[in-house]
Amino acid sequence: MIGLVMAGGKGTRMNLDDEKLLLKYKKPIVLHVLDSLKNSNSFSKILAITSKNSPKTKKLIQQNNFEIFDTPGIGYVEDLNFVLQTINENVLVTSADLPLLDEEMVKKIVGLFDPKKIWTSILVTKKFLTSLGLESDYSVSFQGQTCHYTGISLINSEKISSLENLVENYIVIDDKRIAFNLNSKQDYDLLSTT
Repeated sequence: MIGLVMAGGKGTRMNLDDEKLLLKYKKPIVLHVLDSLKNSNSFSKILAITSKNSPKTKKLIQQNNFEIFDTPGIGYVEDLNFVLQTINENVLVTSADLPLLDEEMVKKIVGLFDPKKIWTSILVTKKFLTSLGLESDYSVSFQGQTCHYTGISLINSEKISSLENLVENYIVIDDKRIAFNLNSKQDYDLLSTT
């Protein structure tokens, strides 16, 4: 399995002077995510997906000896599709803004991989997200409740020709290690209270 860390976004919703993934939570957030994948010993390769939108993040990733895969930086879905066209292996993809992600949670999610399912998104319930004081713009109705995307998916890329008309499967894991996705200044402020 290959681990993909999406680290090429602009982070515009944060309204920061610097790149979002360089924000520190003991160390830069992007390194928390990359290290949790590395320390899980679950991957044959880990790729940080970068773009021209975040040059300082890309430089930091390279300085820490992680392999990068440069994309056009058009958008999350477009860049992910660009990468998946070159990979013919099982994949765990995660956004790079999950500062509480750790190797135990990575192992747990990798253990849920089902090769018969092309795409499985990991969700948290709205109720759980709200209990943490967090909000998300990306929701889906699943098993009679509103759930939100964590930015983590398990993909059998051998079966993908494009991201259009893809049947998506869902797994709900209400755990703050994957619920805490930094999308706003308020999210970052909340992080210091965890």
